[in-house]
Amino acid sequence: MASKRRITTRKPQFGKARSHAFNTTNRQFKLNIQSKRIYIPELKRFVRVQLSANELKTVDKIGLPTFLKRQGRSIQELL
Repeated sequence: MASKRRITTRKPQFGKARSHAFNTTNRQFKLNIQSKRIYIPELKRFVRVQLSANELKTVDKIGLPTFLKRQGRSIQELL
């Protein structure tokens, strides 16, 4: 499964992990992805989406259709 999101195309960030001895190793900061069923009144059905926790808070506040419009996407892309 690709780690890039379908809706917002956010990707994991990369950085360094430092030990107490100051050794350096590469690491990945992954997104806090949550799977959620959201009801769409226009379609009269539920849609399962995978969003980060931050995006999920935004969807709860403004609604999925408005959120998708801000991202330049349509509801049909989720089906």
